[in-house]
Amino acid sequence: MSVESVDFPEECWELVFRFLGQGHHLEPVSMVCKKFLSITNGLQFSLTVFDPTALLLPQLLLRFSRLKIIDLSHFSGDLESMLRQISQSGLDLDLLNLSNQRTIPVDGLRELGSKMINLKALICSNIGSLHDSHLVVIAYCFPHLQEIDISFPLNSQASDFGILRLSTLLESLHKINLSGNYLITDKSLISLCHNCLTLEEISFFNCFKVTQSGIATAIRLSRSLTSISFNIEKKRIHRPGLALISINLDLIDSIRSLKKLTTIDLTNSFISDELLFSVADGCGLVLKKLVLHDCCNCTFAGISYLLSKCQSVQWLDLRKLDFLTDECISKISLFLHNLTSIDLSGCCQLTNSTFYIVTRSCPLLNEIKMERTYLGVEGQDEYQSLMDFTLSKNQVKNVYLGDNVLLDDASVIKFASICPSLQLLDLNACEGVSGECIVEVLKRCCEIRHLNLAYTGVKFFEIEFQVSQLEVLNLSGSRIDDEALSVISRKCCGLVLLDIQSCGYITEKGVREIIENCIALRELNLEDCSLLYDDACLEFSRPSLRKIITTSGVGVNC
Repeated sequence: MSVESVDFPEECWELVFRFLGQGHHLEPVSMVCKKFLSITNGLQFSLTVFDPTALLLPQLLLRFSRLKIIDLSHFSGDLESMLRQISQSGLDLDLLNLSNQRTIPVDGLRELGSKMINLKALICSNIGSLHDSHLVVIAYCFPHLQEIDISFPLNSQASDFGILRLSTLLESLHKINLSGNYLITDKSLISLCHNCLTLEEISFFNCFKVTQSGIATAIRLSRSLTSISFNIEKKRIHRPGLALISINLDLIDSIRSLKKLTTIDLTNSFISDELLFSVADGCGLVLKKLVLHDCCNCTFAGISYLLSKCQSVQWLDLRKLDFLTDECISKISLFLHNLTSIDLSGCCQLTNSTFYIVTRSCPLLNEIKMERTYLGVEGQDEYQSLMDFTLSKNQVKNVYLGDNVLLDDASVIKFASICPSLQLLDLNACEGVSGECIVEVLKRCCEIRHLNLAYTGVKFFEIEFQVSQLEVLNLSGSRIDDEALSVISRKCCGLVLLDIQSCGYITEKGVREIIENCIALRELNLEDCSLLYDDACLEFSRPSLRKIITTSGVGVNC
């Protein structure tokens, strides 16, 4: 019986296909029959446009009639023409990303706005040049915007005038990112919080004309804030010293009034324990995300108090707080029962014990980042940590351990043994890790999909079993050769992306074997492979392959 003759409603097939995933995961299904192709086309809600894709855009817009998101941040061609095509497509977009462009395409936005006034989100991060007039055009063209990102323009001429006009015209604004617009002052922040009554999320990193008093006033005008992200500038006297800064008491009191706050990000700030106390006293019961990356002037006492009051925290970022020790992590782990992600990168005193402590004490933990730490060194209580560990409770899927120069095979194998559900392992620049270790990891963690072994000591794999789940493998800068590629091609035939950039022992023979055996391969990076030549790279082909980066760094779309 053919698939098309099965009497099964399209809505049911949609539910089945949604379960399979997005993008390349649906390609095999779409090739079964015309009916499945039509259904999978309708499940494509997001489109990223690259320069080679531009010529096919009219057909793609027709094919994917239910698109809600278009990303033009990787496109470097005629943006005005691109927006005109999109405006004539009949689509009803929710989000448009124009990041990384030279300037705001005013005429294209006007035309798009005449057809898509319901656009909800506009992302314009890292724009070359941003002016007040651009903000006024955006506000007039898209009056129903709920989210706007104008962060970190290379040349910002946006001032309080532009932000004031924006705030008066966008009454439905929920989220705004003003970071890096160095001309704006307290007036911008206050006008946003006063005029946009639905404002819930605001970010203004590196806006150093905004004062602590201005932040306090703005916060009091917007008690509905659920997310706030900013930094209090570190004042340097003579390197490496920092000038002491007093934290405004009004700011401390205003933060205490934010009872709905679920996210606070104070990255690279000069803060105080008193400020942390105010966060704890204000939103202790609802805080979900806490970021104190590279903060100074606070102590472990402030962090511990905050986490003891905010035991619903799910995402915790304590990067570069170099006063943290294994003992500190052991103490705060008592409050982290709801934690799903922790980033302790750059905390140079943390050893293997911390890894065991957080995986044992946080039953919901999904992601651990411990890059540039003291991993590879056994802590004082490591034996007890291992004895106490309950394997069946562990849910960790993503582990980032890059740049740990002391990390060795024995430690990595122990970590893998207590994280059997691992799907992503990043060992970038861990030179003490060998191929034998990786084989042991793959035996213990059969669900691994993403493996980063860039610039490690890996030379060869002796894999005697199928690694069927592995989709992304990064071996750039490693010392693998054709023999290693031959093993990978036979045992990791489900690869979708292979990065062997700067692998000086790879020849055409090894690459051909990979392409022949890895039938799902979509992207291959061969940049700086000294024994390969661009002409040879261009001959590599298979139906699934979408992109090859040649030895000279040129991206060729197949």
